[in-house]
Formats: sequence, C-alpha cells, structure tokens
Amino acid sequence: MRLLLQQRPDGHEAPRFVQLMLQPDLLGGWTLVRESGQIGGRSTVRREQFLDRDSAFVALEQARDQQLKRGFQLMFTQGAEAPR
Repeated sequence: MRLLLQQRPDGHEAPRFVQLMLQPDLLGGWTLVRESGQIGGRSTVRREQFLDRDSAFVALEQARDQQLKRGFQLMFTQGAEAPR
C-alpha cells in the first residue's frame, strides 16, 4: 500500500511531499516507511516496525491524518485496501 501527499507550491520553492508505504517484512511483521522532503531535492526516510498488519494500518492512517491537518493533499493512492 502506498500514499503520496503533497503541499501546494507557494511560488518560489518546490512543493513538499510525504510518501507513506506499508510493506510486509520477511519475518511476518509489517513496516511503515515514511519518506518526506521537497520534490527534486533531498528526502528523509524513516521506518517503523509492527508485529501485525492491523497496528501498522492504524499507524498509516494516523500519519496520513496528521499530514492532512498540516495542509498536505492526497495525490495518489495505490493498493487494494487503500484507506479512505
């Protein structure tokens, strides 16, 4: 599952983005990958491990909601069970 959020450009600077990805790992757990930065520039990647899919999905939804409150807009959703 993958979500891409982006802020509107304010004129001079490139827009900022946040990408949230939910991936299964090899040991049966789940990883929430958060990548953020400016489009065309450097980005930061953070990974958070979860034991089960449900807790990872809740963390993905919370991260999405937090970014929406900060003014980001949902631009792209990929995955069969994409959050609403």
